[in-house]
Amino acid sequence: MIPWWGLAAGVLGVNFTVWGLAGLCRLAGTLLRRRRAARRPAAPGARLTVADVAVLIPAHNEAVVIAGSLAAIMALVPRANVHVVSDGSTDDTVRIAHRAGATVIETRENVGKAGALAEAIERLGLIGRFLVIMLLDADTRVEPGYFEAGLAMFDDPGVVAVAGCVRTARGRALTFTGNLLVSHRQRIYAIGQRVLKFGQTWTRTNATHIVPGFASMYRTDVLPRIDMNPPGLVIEDFNMTFEVYQKRLGKVGFTLGAVAVTQDPDNFGDYVRQTKRWAVGLWQTVRRHPPRANLFSAMLTVLLLELVTSSLLFLVLPLLLLVLFIPDVASGAPGWPVFAQAYAVVTLHVRPSSVLIGIGAPDLVLTCAAAAAERQPRLLLFAPFYPAMRLVDAVIGLSAIPVAWLTRASGRWRSPARREIPTAASAAAPDAAASHANAGGGSHART
Repeated sequence: MIPWWGLAAGVLGVNFTVWGLAGLCRLAGTLLRRRRAARRPAAPGARLTVADVAVLIPAHNEAVVIAGSLAAIMALVPRANVHVVSDGSTDDTVRIAHRAGATVIETRENVGKAGALAEAIERLGLIGRFLVIMLLDADTRVEPGYFEAGLAMFDDPGVVAVAGCVRTARGRALTFTGNLLVSHRQRIYAIGQRVLKFGQTWTRTNATHIVPGFASMYRTDVLPRIDMNPPGLVIEDFNMTFEVYQKRLGKVGFTLGAVAVTQDPDNFGDYVRQTKRWAVGLWQTVRRHPPRANLFSAMLTVLLLELVTSSLLFLVLPLLLLVLFIPDVASGAPGWPVFAQAYAVVTLHVRPSSVLIGIGAPDLVLTCAAAAAERQPRLLLFAPFYPAMRLVDAVIGLSAIPVAWLTRASGRWRSPARREIPTAASAAAPDAAASHANAGGGSHART
């Protein structure tokens, strides 16, 4: 008989536990350093400022959202530092970017996000002109405090890339499905970033599988050593992160204070396409980078094993529940020729109470933790539906594996349906220590 804690371990996994403990160690070290720093004056030294940062925004038909994104970033960095590369746009993206005052170039054809970034960096000479390049999605709005928190990560000379802290934008009038999809992503971000990402980017155990491309920063002196646009990959950010670790270029920094708000799909078709694209991109990158004898490869191996086993568990779960509960509505079911054998096997290993306690309870705890950390009680309204969303994610994730291994992609993109983000600035995120204290120490796809 499979105990409830065995199912819970399959849902949460080793990664959750190990990196959660690493995150607590990091938090304790951060609080200790702050106490020591308060007792002595700061050492003199040059720190990177926004004047050292080039912002590069790749855009493909982003007329609905790019004006707001440009306004947000231009309020934080000099306008001359903001660059837009239009990758085969056929709408008003170029005109809007020009009108906002950004430096704008266009590719000759739709070459994909990675190709557009590589071309723009070369044509604009950004590596020779700036110390840091921020890669920013056209639907992302950088919040005040991002650079103060993010650039401080570069005080460690070993840090070559900084991952932004993602928050999902909320629409004003979403359907029930839209609210469910967006809140599901919000829950993933809230837990994944506070547990996995925060622990994975501790300087003593630095190994994270992705620096998400929605709002990330790289030292320009490492970019020439990163192959940004290898053939056959559907997305670039997994590959860039793998290159950092496998080529031993340095470490990745992350802080909950470097916040940027991005859009997540609010219709089921776009959600499936984006999630599958991310999953295919991960497995394509795994295929491209053979494992090595280092912490990054070990972390990645455990992550992938748990990703597959957890997905299989959620895929089988509805069938198990169906077998367990059919006798409640058809009393003669245990005597059916074929069903009887399946029922005997399932009841020998699984009980309904084990499923409820081992899977339902941990999932609800995660929802409560995310609602508290994000100060969003409405996440609790969708708690009964999140296991179904995890089943959807499992089907997409498993179906992406053969696609990634058997096909090659051009990297060309099609933006999902966009909606205007409310213009009112959301509250700035607390720093890492405060966030973890409030959340009890407690996010996807790409976090």
